[in-house]
Amino acid sequence: MNITEILFWFLTALALGGSLMMVFSKNPVYSVLWLIVVFFAISGHYILLNAQFLAIVNIIVYAGAIMVLFLFVIMLMNLNADNEPQKNKWLKIAGVIAGGCLMLVLVSAILRTEGLKEQTLSLSGSTGLIKQLGKTLFTDYVLPFEISSVLFLSAMVGAVVIGKKED
Repeated sequence: MNITEILFWFLTALALGGSLMMVFSKNPVYSVLWLIVVFFAISGHYILLNAQFLAIVNIIVYAGAIMVLFLFVIMLMNLNADNEPQKNKWLKIAGVIAGGCLMLVLVSAILRTEGLKEQTLSLSGSTGLIKQLGKTLFTDYVLPFEISSVLFLSAMVGAVVIGKKED
C-alpha cells in the first residue's frame, strides 16, 4: 500500500464518519461543525485527484462562508428542545420509507456498476488546474454556468427582500 492509498482510505473514513456524526448529532451547531470536517475530507480527495483549485474553493466557499452562514442562521433561530413541535408518527414512518427507497436506489446503482469494465483514467499534469477548468467551464458548460449564476443572483435578491424590514 502506498501513501496515496492510505490517504484515500483515511479521508474516506473521515468523510463517512463525519457525515454520520453530522446526521446523528443532537445539537445543530455540532452538526455544522461535523459538516466542516466532511468538507475538509472532500477537499483532501480533490487534492488527491490533482484538482487543487477545487480543493481551495471548497475550503474557502463551503467550509468558510457557507458554514458561517449556517451557524448564523442556527443561532438566529434559537432552536430549543422545549418549544420544538412533536412529529407525527405517520411522518416518521414516511421518512423511514423514503430513506429505505433511497437506499434501494443506491444499492441497485452500485450493483449495476460492478458489471462494467474497470476503466483507467489518463490524468495529465494539468487536469485539475485553473486553466483547464476555465477552458472546460466556458466552452462545454457555458449554458449551465450562466443558468446557475442567474439562480444565485435571484437567490441573493430574494434573501435581501426577505431580510428587509418593513417601514
